[in-house]
Amino acid sequence: MPDSHPMIELRCLHRYFDQTRAVDNVSFAVGRGQVFGYIGPNGAGKTTSMRILATLDLPTAGDAFVDGFSVVDDPDRVRRRLGFMPDYFGTYTNVNVREYLDFFARSYRLRGEKRTDAIDRVMEFTGLDALADKPTDGLSKGMKQRLCLGRALIHDPAVLVLDEPAAGLDPRARIQLRQMIRTLADQGKTVLISSHILTELAEICDTVGIIEQGRLLAVGSVEAIQSPEQKLQNTVEVRVLDRVDALGEWLARRTDVTNLHVDGDSVRFFHVGDQEAAARLLRAIIEAEFQVTAFGSRRRSLEDVFMQVTEGLVQ
Repeated sequence: MPDSHPMIELRCLHRYFDQTRAVDNVSFAVGRGQVFGYIGPNGAGKTTSMRILATLDLPTAGDAFVDGFSVVDDPDRVRRRLGFMPDYFGTYTNVNVREYLDFFARSYRLRGEKRTDAIDRVMEFTGLDALADKPTDGLSKGMKQRLCLGRALIHDPAVLVLDEPAAGLDPRARIQLRQMIRTLADQGKTVLISSHILTELAEICDTVGIIEQGRLLAVGSVEAIQSPEQKLQNTVEVRVLDRVDALGEWLARRTDVTNLHVDGDSVRFFHVGDQEAAARLLRAIIEAEFQVTAFGSRRRSLEDVFMQVTEGLVQ
C-alpha cells in the first residue's frame, strides 16, 4: 500500500436499524497523522460509524477502510491496525493496572519481552507507571480514561478511534488528554475523535465532520466549511462607560454590522471584515467620541459553525 492512501476512509457507508437510518450514505477520508473531529448531536450516527470502523458492527451497505483494508473483507488486518476507545468501558475486580494492560497485550498475542516493553511504554506515556499496582476499580475517572487509552495503544496501532474520551473529566484531565492526543498525531498516528466539547476539538483537530440524523452535512477545516460570507464575519463586543444606546444606534447605521444586541454597558454584533477592518472600526468608534473600555473581536468558532450547519434534528 502506498503511503499516500487514507488511513481512515468511509465510502457511501449506510447502517439501518429497521426504519432508522443511523448512518446514511456517509463518505470521508482522513490522512496519516491527522486528527479528525466527528461531531453531532446524540443519536446522529457517530458511535455507529465508529463501531463499524472498529469491526464491532457491519454496514448495511457501503464499506469502511483502515489503512487500506476493508472492515468487511479484512477485519483481522483492521484490528491489528486500529485501537478503539469506546465511550463506556468496564474494569475488573481484583485486577491492577499492570495486569489489566497485560491481559490486553496477551489478547493481541504479544509475547515475552515485547509484551513487557509494550506495557511499560503505554504506562509511561499515559502516566500510569506510578499506579501500576493499584486496582483498576479504585482509579479516578481521569485515570480510568488514561487506562482505556493505554488499552487502545497497547499493540501500537496506526489508527485510533476515540468515542467521547473527555466525557466527565475535570479541566486538568481534559487538557492532559488533549496534549496526549496531539502528541500521538505528531508521532504519525491518525486519530478520529468524537466529543461534545467543541472548543477543545477546534484546538486539536485538523479537519472536522458534522453529522446529523445519519447524514454528513459538512467536512473539512472549520474555515473551509463556512460559506464565503460567514468566513468574513467576526463576533465583536464593545464595552463603553456611557451612552451605550447611542453606540447601538450608531453601529446599526453601518453596513458592515449585523445581528446587533445591546446588553448593559456593552454591544455585541457580527462585523464583516478582517482584523484590519476591526481596527478601523475601533478607531471610528473612538473618533465618534464614545468612551471605549473594552473591544474584543474573535473569528467564528467551531460552535458557531456547528449551529450554522445543523438544525437540531433527532431520530
